[in-house]
Amino acid sequence: MSRRALITGITGQDGSYLAELLLAKGYEVHGLIRRSSSFNTERIDHLYADPHEESRLHLHYGDLADGVGIRQVLTKSQPDEVYNLGAQSHVRVSFDCPVYTVQTDAIGTINLLEAIRDTGRPIRFYQASSSEMYGKVAETPQTETTPFYPRSPYACAKVYSYWQTINYREAYGMHASNGILFNHESPRRGETFVTRKITRAATRIKEGLQDKLFLGNLNARRDWGFAGDYVEAMWLMLQQDNPDDYVIATGQTASVREFVKATFDRLDLDWRNHVEIDPRYLRPAEVDLLLGDASKAKRVLGWEPKTDLTALVRMMVDADWKLARQEKRNAGIKV
Repeated sequence: MSRRALITGITGQDGSYLAELLLAKGYEVHGLIRRSSSFNTERIDHLYADPHEESRLHLHYGDLADGVGIRQVLTKSQPDEVYNLGAQSHVRVSFDCPVYTVQTDAIGTINLLEAIRDTGRPIRFYQASSSEMYGKVAETPQTETTPFYPRSPYACAKVYSYWQTINYREAYGMHASNGILFNHESPRRGETFVTRKITRAATRIKEGLQDKLFLGNLNARRDWGFAGDYVEAMWLMLQQDNPDDYVIATGQTASVREFVKATFDRLDLDWRNHVEIDPRYLRPAEVDLLLGDASKAKRVLGWEPKTDLTALVRMMVDADWKLARQEKRNAGIKV
């Protein structure tokens, strides 16, 4: 009998890549999605289009803030593994919607942990923790033992969920692990996140569909990897005999400015002619530098990233360039 997995946030970037990975490994995959008046499953629609995958992919309406509903989904899906990827994951938005962010990202996690505990089954649990928890970093690079100093409502909520995951592991013997993932991007990244905002706008500028790109802090430095690589680490954590916590990162850092330059260089454009700073995109409390040390993941899980920043930028630019050209065709403009 194939193993079953439940993925919260299955329609997001990470959820879609993880669903692909698990289906390829023979899993029956269940996903939690929120009810919406518009379709929001475009990242996983191709899985339904594949007749070999459709019968093993099941979606359930629910919300992490609804503890009763979470229990019902667990009863229906009977998972062996649960991957909690669902969240309000935009750092800047968390300052505008702090209560909602906490309800989803913190209370939602404990709703899920409690529901799993109540089943009495040996379900393995993965919690999507974040490098944003390090915030005002105490040391560089950041490891599993680096103290947290969160600088946003999002990061504070993630710190709560991180420690609750450890608490349930130690108090109830649950196989519960945290993946402290540093920034990970892809062509499926939401367009309000800075890397995708950059590649989407730059390709539209290249095709004459817009002229300017407005950004916030160009000096912030991040450790950027490819989401498709990182979901493999999630799966590997739940295959271990013992649960634990792992940093997942590339060990390389680049500034937003460097990402912008690499993107525009790919398109033979001078970014300085098109990028302007807009104070609206500055955070009330900035995180200047995040750089992860994933040596533990390499040693214990046998995991390391396969995609460097140059390849990631090329992948994202090329995908968004196709979108920009299609946008022109749809508008009746000759490409």
